[in-house]
Amino acid sequence: MIASAVTHIASHLNEFLKRGMDSNEDVAVVSNILEQDGTIAAHINNRLVVFLVNVEKDGSPQRPPNGARGAIFRAGTYPPVYLNLYVMIAAHFAGGNYAESLKFLSHAVSFFQASPVLDHSNTPEMDARIDRMVLDIENLSIQDLSNLWGVLSGHYLPSVLYKVRMMAFDADDISQLTPMIRKPESAGVGD
Repeated sequence: MIASAVTHIASHLNEFLKRGMDSNEDVAVVSNILEQDGTIAAHINNRLVVFLVNVEKDGSPQRPPNGARGAIFRAGTYPPVYLNLYVMIAAHFAGGNYAESLKFLSHAVSFFQASPVLDHSNTPEMDARIDRMVLDIENLSIQDLSNLWGVLSGHYLPSVLYKVRMMAFDADDISQLTPMIRKPESAGVGD
């Protein structure tokens, strides 16, 4: 569900930017800034990069379903957990395109300021497991911002961090766990 949420945010932003620019090209991409080997991801140049920075459990008290005073759950089931996702939108425009990066970042901020709530009424294609997402800009101090970009890539990019509230995960959402593929161990070593 996390992948679906982040992808949906980027897709919704892309639709807005494409309409405004009369273009078919994706401007917002879901990606890391860096590949695992430390090189810059190839497909992010001249794009807004949308990526997950953190996941936290929402600490605010949740109402039990249907207004019940105490939540009663069947044996083997657990109440849903509400998560906040921290999603960064960073402008990766090289060289002489710096002003363009600020323009695209401004468009992204304007878009989410005008439509901070994504739900099934305004985005019917949203994953059915997600009730709604509320996007709020998260303010960071210069020190926190420096620490975050030090972890992410070591190089600051013009960016805005959003706290995406109220992602509900229900234990019933898990339909199957796929086992991890392991490297076969060499048999008979020393035997």
